[in-house]
Amino acid sequence: MIVNELRVEDICDFVGGSQPEKSEFIYEAKPGYIRLIQTRDYKTDAFLTYIPENSTRKFCDEHDVMIGRYGPPIFQICRGLKGAYNVALMKAKPKKGIDREFLYYFLKQDSVLQYVEKLSPRTGGQTGVDLVSLNKYPVRIPKDIEDQRRLVASLVAIDKKIELNNRINAELEAMAKTLYDYWFVQFEFPDDNGKPYKTSGGKMVYNSTLKREIPEGWCDASLVDIATFTNGIACQKYYPTGDEPTYKVIKIREFSSGFDDSSESVHQGVPEKVVVYDGDILFSWSATLEVQLWTGGTGALNQHIFKVTSDSYPKTFYYFEVLKYLEYFKMVAELRKTTMGHITKDHLVASRVSLPPKELIQAMDAKLSPILSKIISNNQQNSELSKLRDR
Repeated sequence: MIVNELRVEDICDFVGGSQPEKSEFIYEAKPGYIRLIQTRDYKTDAFLTYIPENSTRKFCDEHDVMIGRYGPPIFQICRGLKGAYNVALMKAKPKKGIDREFLYYFLKQDSVLQYVEKLSPRTGGQTGVDLVSLNKYPVRIPKDIEDQRRLVASLVAIDKKIELNNRINAELEAMAKTLYDYWFVQFEFPDDNGKPYKTSGGKMVYNSTLKREIPEGWCDASLVDIATFTNGIACQKYYPTGDEPTYKVIKIREFSSGFDDSSESVHQGVPEKVVVYDGDILFSWSATLEVQLWTGGTGALNQHIFKVTSDSYPKTFYYFEVLKYLEYFKMVAELRKTTMGHITKDHLVASRVSLPPKELIQAMDAKLSPILSKIISNNQQNSELSKLRDR
């Protein structure tokens, strides 16, 4: 295999995005409009934005290699979305004789990231990619494109397995939520004869607090009645001073993307209540406003994230109730045309949920726990595969 000694500028061109006028933004799909892709969109669909298709010439598809130009975190290598891309992103276009997959995995190397982080300047309060320096970075690359493809084949296979696990998890999550809603939102849990309760004539009674009918024998409660919401801590006073054992800190970035080499660490003297393990429920109450089953490994929880636990109810119950509340919170904000803001303890105290009898909650838990366990297992496998890929 013949290997060429080149530089980044020899294997790709970087094409920056454009920034349409904000007055052109709309937030629902419409003929003649195209999705505007921003760096955050590779992590969440919470901020869908569309612009007139004729307002830009900068487009990307699901296979293009896209790079976040500014940070933190700087130099995020992304792909998977189709649309127009803004100025915070640039496209890495492979030159003739360069395999796009090879380019993608080359740019994702930690050594390239560290080089970019070291040499990139701060721009307008943000760290920006220094393209002059990046273009001079050395590349050892097989001359034959087929050799390039063979070299990255195992990495492509790993990513396909990760993608498959993600699809399976999305289906499992949807299946679990559908079953939960069928029992505890539509009230079609099995009655004594094994038939759907409400449609089979099960007795419903009006609850004045919830302002709706719920099954006889149910009551109402707040989220703080069914679960404990433990906020993270400011970790500065727990920074390690020597070689003592440490935990990595789960901030908003780690909540969304997991740990990396730039994640902060604290010594293991942090209060146990803020130590997070795989399978714990985390609730980001500011910024992203998300709930997730954590599978990133043991860590210490920073501020702006709740760890949700309960001594009285199974995880499957409070997990889906918090998810349901978050959907409601976002819907109200959208109807009022306000920003979503932060979710506070006062919001949680004021929340109201319909509370089934415990034996029914346990019956639902028996169905949902294996599903959540499979989701956790798949995510853990993805974490190990990612480490293997990125070594």
